Amino acid sequence: MTDPETLTLDLDGWEGPLDLLLALARHQKVDLREISILALVEQYLRFIEEAKAIKLELAADYLVMAAWLAYLKSALLLPRDPQVEPDPEELALRLQLRLERLNAMREGGARLMARDRTGRDVFLRGAPEGLRTVRKALWQAEIFDLISAYGRITARTRPVMHIVANRPVMTLDAALERVSRLLGERIDWSVIETFLPESATGIFRKSALASSFVATLELARQGRVELRQKSPFAPLYIRAPA
Repeated sequence: MTDPETLTLDLDGWEGPLDLLLALARHQKVDLREISILALVEQYLRFIEEAKAIKLELAADYLVMAAWLAYLKSALLLPRDPQVEPDPEELALRLQLRLERLNAMREGGARLMARDRTGRDVFLRGAPEGLRTVRKALWQAEIFDLISAYGRITARTRPVMHIVANRPVMTLDAALERVSRLLGERIDWSVIETFLPESATGIFRKSALASSFVATLELARQGRVELRQKSPFAPLYIRAPA
């Protein structure tokens, strides 16, 4: 036989009076921010009245919530006294905010519980089995391969050296000395080519002609030689000043 003092509750999984209020508020099928507090209070009090058969008077939390909601309903219905604190509108707003917070937590918990679970929906891969693979590199190279590799490495790090080949040229000093000396031996006009060395050929002849021309211009600037040319690209004649 069941002890009459034993508390027996069957509230469809509700975990407290606030949870019950949230379920009743959802029955209004409106946004929690726009629920009717008076309608919610009436639903809760009606539920408490119908649950007397299961000795709900022993559940203190539900009775305290019922008393508080009855006070809130009366405060909302009666004209407000400015000297009475707290404001019933503020109390109703606080209840509404707590219901919104509880609803957010329940939805978050439902989303977490709906995710795949390890061991039920997804399964981890077991430890890999089989033989362990050991790799060792075996190098084969001849002496020529070693020398070639060494040459390629040293070529990348060796400093670059530029060597100018020794070419047969006549310097400007040599051209100045030769033109000055030959001017003292010749009296009449002479073509500049006659001042070149007789053995000058090829690249050396071109160098000697260029150096002799620059030397002639320098001597003309100093007033030690006279120049004559009938037309552009015509032969250039030089002689000592009269």
